Amino acid sequence: MPQKNRVTLSPMDRPIHNETPFGPANAGIDPFALFEQWFKTAMETDPNNAAVMTLATAFNNRPSARMVLMKEHSPDGFVFYTNYESRKGSELAENPKSALVFWWPAQERQVRIEGHTTRISAEASDAYFATRPRDSQLSAWASAQSSEIDEPISLEAAKAKFKDDPIPRPCSWGGLQLVPERFEFWQGRTSRLHDRIAFIQKNGQWSPRRLAP
Repeated sequence: MPQKNRVTLSPMDRPIHNETPFGPANAGIDPFALFEQWFKTAMETDPNNAAVMTLATAFNNRPSARMVLMKEHSPDGFVFYTNYESRKGSELAENPKSALVFWWPAQERQVRIEGHTTRISAEASDAYFATRPRDSQLSAWASAQSSEIDEPISLEAAKAKFKDDPIPRPCSWGGLQLVPERFEFWQGRTSRLHDRIAFIQKNGQWSPRRLAP
């Protein structure tokens, strides 16, 4: 049998550029406030990618993950939009437990958020859909996301359907909100002795605690 190529990476100690102290003393007691602080810093250095997050779902003991865009965050949760009939939409309908990961390399920071996902109201989805560019609205009608296709999707049929009329939101497309049950904030340090602060919710209160790197 032919030998399979194996790529092995040499050990390396990446330089850590963030020497800002991070621990329980400056993490505070509100994970949403800390997230807002870190997110604001990430937006200042990389506004195009600061809201990109990994969404992890699981169904029948099989995990899957993909990158999505956070469109809103508040103490109620973290909102993103998708086709409800896509793989992620279907998996979340069966198992709403999910997780998010934000990675901001310029600050050597990562935020992990675990919780359960629910649909936002139809009115809120309608309001957001109305702000999207017209071609993005058309694509929500043109694509049965995650289904197998023989050739690239075209917007022509959707354009012919709606002509110059306003485009309504398809009922298969809308917002989902992850309601957090656990946060973990990670900040890199030299020698792999990274700082990790977890926030665990108990009886409606958030409790911060330091984790070993």
